[in-house]
Amino acid sequence: MAAGQITSEPADTPAAALAERQKLRKHFGRFDILFFLLCTIVGVDTIGTVASKGAEAFTWLIVLAAVFFVPSALLTAELGAAFPDEGGPYIWTSRAFGRLAGAVNNFLYWITNPVWLGGTLSVSAATAYTTFFNDGKNLSTSAFYAFTLMFVWVGVLAAILSFDVGKWIPTVGAWSRFILLGLFTVTVVVYGIQHGLHGFGVGDFSPTYAGFVGLVPVLMFNYVGFELPNTAGDEMTDAQKDVPFAIFRSAGLAVLLYALPILGILLVLPVKAVTGLGGFVDAIRQVFTVYGGHVAADGTATLSGAGRLLGDLAAIMFILTVLSSGVTWIMGSDRALAVSGYDGAAPRFLGVISSRFGTPVRVNILSGAVSTTVLILAHQLTGGSAGKLFGAVLGLAVSTTLVSYLGIFPALAVLRRKAPDFPRPYRAPIPRTISTVLTLLILFASVQLVAPGLGDQWFGSGYAPAGWSYGERWRYLLTEAVPLVAFMLLGVLFWVLGRTTRTAPAGALTTVKTRHV
Repeated sequence: MAAGQITSEPADTPAAALAERQKLRKHFGRFDILFFLLCTIVGVDTIGTVASKGAEAFTWLIVLAAVFFVPSALLTAELGAAFPDEGGPYIWTSRAFGRLAGAVNNFLYWITNPVWLGGTLSVSAATAYTTFFNDGKNLSTSAFYAFTLMFVWVGVLAAILSFDVGKWIPTVGAWSRFILLGLFTVTVVVYGIQHGLHGFGVGDFSPTYAGFVGLVPVLMFNYVGFELPNTAGDEMTDAQKDVPFAIFRSAGLAVLLYALPILGILLVLPVKAVTGLGGFVDAIRQVFTVYGGHVAADGTATLSGAGRLLGDLAAIMFILTVLSSGVTWIMGSDRALAVSGYDGAAPRFLGVISSRFGTPVRVNILSGAVSTTVLILAHQLTGGSAGKLFGAVLGLAVSTTLVSYLGIFPALAVLRRKAPDFPRPYRAPIPRTISTVLTLLILFASVQLVAPGLGDQWFGSGYAPAGWSYGERWRYLLTEAVPLVAFMLLGVLFWVLGRTTRTAPAGALTTVKTRHV
């Protein structure tokens, strides 16, 4: 632990926690955290989904940056610096509300990520591959599984490797974002000069309630993640200084890296041509025709010469970008689940840190198994339709993610009250207001995911997800609510299975300064 860093051990800390934390290694420096955060927050897989809502999406992107993104950065900067222990959001939630709440919340926080990796991210990578390297033709079933399963298990392997090796995936991923999104933005300008752009009036940016309901969940899904580096809190060289530094710098970069490509897609493609799955990839292919290629009368883009070369390079960077998103979230959420395992809020079997790698290998393998299961099941249930698979899994990932923050965001105000004298290197302004506003926004988004339009016209024509009719509203509600309830019950089961670990406490409540070791 870095010199001068403050830590605390609650009186009921299990002996298992003290033993497992000794295996953790310190590799996580200031710029490692910054690159990790950029990969965590800036995900290119949902850019098309946001852009498909039209110019209004850009308005809500900016509004939520102000009322949600910035306050969540302030909240996490305080909690991450004041309570820098391994496990991050699990530690904050369990200290604020108890281990049962921490167990349920942490299971939701973890399960999102193998579901996301095996569904949304792997399919996005496969779509980029088929678009640029397979002439837009769908892969055969065997080739699809070969590609996507390799994608999943490369991500799992990167999470298993010790942080001094595995952290290079987020570093490469961050630079891939800079190059890909920067090149795309510049190319949009060139394309506009040569071919003109799709115009829209000021009125197209006007925010609507229906647009808010449709966009707020996915925008919040994009904007959460500041807390993820703190899942490796005991592996940071100086969490109390480096966490606020990385959070505030990544926040500005993240808004810019989202806003520019979304605006670019809206300028290049007609809204009706933008899809959630292929919107960004299609926009890349179209604008890159300025380097070589053409756009047919039906809107089909064909690349040639330098355009094809740069398009292939963009596809590789896109795949690296979505892979690094999955790796960072798996790295972080797996650590949080392992911490709950050795803290008595999950099975002890999962709460083991590998002496060889310094990582939670058992949880990593479990994540890979869940990702594989989700991938195969979703592919079979959707009849091999990549678009349906993407939409179904994205909805589940968004809902489980957002619900988990109902435990994280209130923790700021609660811990200010329960531990008012605990040292805080950074203090967020108006903590109660920040916690309240963020929690209410998350609660609203979570309700709208399960029952779109509730409070106005539940499942009305302006709110029903694409492909669903008003008569299917109860079926849709069940498809969203049942998995959430099941995951919460599994969280309770994990807490029950952790009882043996909880009943063997060690240590006493202390607040100490530790020397550099």
